[in-house]
Amino acid sequence: MSKLFAPVTLGAPTGPGLVLRNRTVLAPMCQYSITRRDGVPHAWQLSHLGARAAGGFGLVFTEATAVTAQGRISDQDTGIWNAEQAEAWAPIVEFIHSQGASAGIQLAHAGGKASTYAWLPGFFESGRTGNISVADGGWETIGPSATDALGLQAPTAMNREQIDASIVAWAQAVRRADAAGFDVVQIHAAHGYLIHQFLSPLSNQRTDSYGGSYTNRTRYAREVITAVRAAWPAHKPLAIRFSGEDWVEEGWRIADTVRFAAEAFEMGVSSFDISSAGIGTYRGPAGPGYQVSLAASVKAALPGAFVTAVGMITDAAQAEQVLVTGAADGVSIGRAALKNPNWPATAARELNEPLENTPFAEQYWRAHW
Repeated sequence: MSKLFAPVTLGAPTGPGLVLRNRTVLAPMCQYSITRRDGVPHAWQLSHLGARAAGGFGLVFTEATAVTAQGRISDQDTGIWNAEQAEAWAPIVEFIHSQGASAGIQLAHAGGKASTYAWLPGFFESGRTGNISVADGGWETIGPSATDALGLQAPTAMNREQIDASIVAWAQAVRRADAAGFDVVQIHAAHGYLIHQFLSPLSNQRTDSYGGSYTNRTRYAREVITAVRAAWPAHKPLAIRFSGEDWVEEGWRIADTVRFAAEAFEMGVSSFDISSAGIGTYRGPAGPGYQVSLAASVKAALPGAFVTAVGMITDAAQAEQVLVTGAADGVSIGRAALKNPNWPATAARELNEPLENTPFAEQYWRAHW
């Protein structure tokens, strides 16, 4: 048996944890398909996520799902800030489970990178880039500081009441996610969105207890984790996605990520997905597996955690190599899974997995896997 298709358990504070059938994870990928602009998932989410569950992924994550309407990246994002949205997620989760996969939801608040036009075909040619205009239904954005570091109009710096209200929103979203049947919650603390904005000195210029020192800049993230872990059932694993590097000397660095990941682990986070960047102009490396070393740094510091690598991991042999070298415990597949919803089943055959260990929907047996 390959390492990629060996089952693995995601730990939780109580109970046996969550067993994944394999170590392939569908990475959260924005879909920009909520044309009613109400945050309610619909047939597209069922089709998109359901196809990847049928295609063999061990864990299927939703797209970035907003904890408040103000926290949406675009006005066509999914949400879970009300009961209608939670109820619409439930049958999608049920179908994912019916295919043998576990269901995860990535909870997000875009902060100063909210209220932007959906990144769909014609995005650049249309001139409708950056922040959504008020005429088109845009809204005021909030963040740790009023800064242009995000490449958008400066958000309004959050006051203490807004910080407290947002933390309550994270906890309420988690309770709805539990009611919808999700197995895992992933806190989105990467790619320049709200939590990352607090973490990075590039975007956090506060002078109060939420800015300045490492301890102050990580305060908001710690408060979110504490609230989410308290609201999320103790028998269910909690995950987080970090930008391991800003790739800027004065920014958030991998040493900061390793340090804070260890703190988060002690607070009850058991799964870590390590991406990078999202604030300012990208100055990092490129090429296949360009972020694997970041995941490896976190894995070396947290041998008891489930750590996944992400970023230009496209073929089976490459994914297997990430695992057998010990750089990570699993791989998150994003763009490659958009091209091929059956990526895990295809990878299993390429790695000469026994047919009985090749994850595919029974209805597709005539494909001669």
